[in-house]
Amino acid sequence: MNPPHTFARRATAVLSALLVSLFMIVVVNPSPASAAPGPTFTNPVVDTPNSADPTLLYYNGYYYYVATTWSSDVVMRRATTISGLRGAAEQVVVHTGGTAMWAPHLEMLGNKWYLYYSVEQAGGARRTHVSESSGTDPLGPYTDRGILNLMPDNGWAIDAAVLKLNGANYMMFSAFAASDGLQSLYIAPLTNPWTAGAYGTRISAPKLAWELQDGAVNEGPFALQHNGRTFITYSASHCNGPNYKLGMLTYGGGDPLAAASWTKTANPIFQRNDAAGVFAPGHHSFFTSPDGTETWIAYHANSSASQGCGTTRTTRVQKISWNADGTPDLGTPVSTSTVLAAPSGEAGTPVGVRSQYSNLCLDDYNWVTTPGAEVRQWTCNDAAVQDWYLTPVADGYYQLSNSHSGLCLDDKDWATAAGSPVQQWTCNGLAPQQWQVTALGNGYSTLKNRTSGLCLDDYNWATTPGSEVRQWTCNGLATQQWQLS
Repeated sequence: MNPPHTFARRATAVLSALLVSLFMIVVVNPSPASAAPGPTFTNPVVDTPNSADPTLLYYNGYYYYVATTWSSDVVMRRATTISGLRGAAEQVVVHTGGTAMWAPHLEMLGNKWYLYYSVEQAGGARRTHVSESSGTDPLGPYTDRGILNLMPDNGWAIDAAVLKLNGANYMMFSAFAASDGLQSLYIAPLTNPWTAGAYGTRISAPKLAWELQDGAVNEGPFALQHNGRTFITYSASHCNGPNYKLGMLTYGGGDPLAAASWTKTANPIFQRNDAAGVFAPGHHSFFTSPDGTETWIAYHANSSASQGCGTTRTTRVQKISWNADGTPDLGTPVSTSTVLAAPSGEAGTPVGVRSQYSNLCLDDYNWVTTPGAEVRQWTCNDAAVQDWYLTPVADGYYQLSNSHSGLCLDDKDWATAAGSPVQQWTCNGLAPQQWQVTALGNGYSTLKNRTSGLCLDDYNWATTPGSEVRQWTCNGLATQQWQLS
């Protein structure tokens, strides 16, 4: 007899399909699974004009991107893939009220997001402002927390970015030293995300020959940490010329506010590549791949030696590696014609999700593309409505999105009772859209929802096209076994 099941048919379809490619990896290796090979892309990933001084990060199934906008507003875009950033919609997240805004930096501290950005008001000094999100969504909404007072006499302080070290938070930034007038790197302690505990102290000044081309500059600091070591990478020389580049400081222990705690690498670590047509690569950030196994750099660069600090700069990304001594190897900037494999864990080749019991596949029922669309089982075919992409989100869970609808498999209304329905909904990375894949050793696996703790189920042991899928207490029976291929 058929067990007494209830509603919830569509969650099954989406989850099963996306998880196909990850299934064997999840089973064999308890470490974070890798998705099928990701798509390819070419640089730039964000074109002009809002594409200089980028901060790029990956969070809950999305890449989030902010950069200089040549306006007074902070604008954010997001996409599930690197290649998708280029055409992603821009959304204003902060109206600064200033004359202009530069170099926004996005950082999560505690359970909220903070945007740090340089603002000039009525021709006054450029200073660092802070906005705080109301929750865990990087898109906000944001509340203005005012000016971060980093230098004496309301002094000039730009390119702020957070350093988390030894259980404390610090703010790195660029400012002019009163003693010699050099634009240098500074660091200040934070008592909370919008308050400095003291004025900044200088930890690096442009003194080496390669830091002085077209102007003496140290700016754009960004922290990079790996295997217990901490580095500060920064931009050197002036952006007006083709020799803008990256240098590095290495933390040697002791007080992070003391210059003696940092050692400068003698040579630049990332610079122009004339053969590839890449000039003035700099003002960068680092981000991890969706599966957490790779580190990538996002930076701006020009395509001509005659271009400078304006809107010609575009955002490019590429994977970095690590030297035998534990230091980062950023490699050489690649040309805009170089085809690159996407970061590891991006949804690549779609998969189908087939029930062991019904032999039917999860399907975007009736080809619907609006939130709330149904998922049912249907005769397996090659149509896009049965193609699903799997994207890692957190802690070994995955988000499943349908190729046709672009929506994600979702535990409808955050339900937790056996028989709860599933649906397709706008992808958001939240727990109702996170699914755990467990291999059963026979070529099939179960798909368990993070919110409900229930498994995707062929409802009422049905075998006809159009059959429902719902969530049910995990039992390992054939109605809960899905082939991902």
